[in-house]
Amino acid sequence: MSAYQQRRYFKPKNCRFCADSKVKIDYKETDLLRQYVHEDGKIRPRRQTGTCAKHQRAITKAVKRSRHIALLPFVGEVLR
Repeated sequence: MSAYQQRRYFKPKNCRFCADSKVKIDYKETDLLRQYVHEDGKIRPRRQTGTCAKHQRAITKAVKRSRHIALLPFVGEVLR
């Protein structure tokens, strides 16, 4: 792929968690965490999710915890 054919991702201007203090990052909320994980199991980077650095670190910790106690898979359905 050349530079013109690469995919561009839309980045929201504000962090979702900074804007709404009611939304909490918890390792037990798998529906929320699945939005921040690719189909193959990788954690999405900040430039795709639009979260700030503080909340991206919290998302990473929560995803890793939920993987460890088997709430989220380490590998996605595509690679199984």
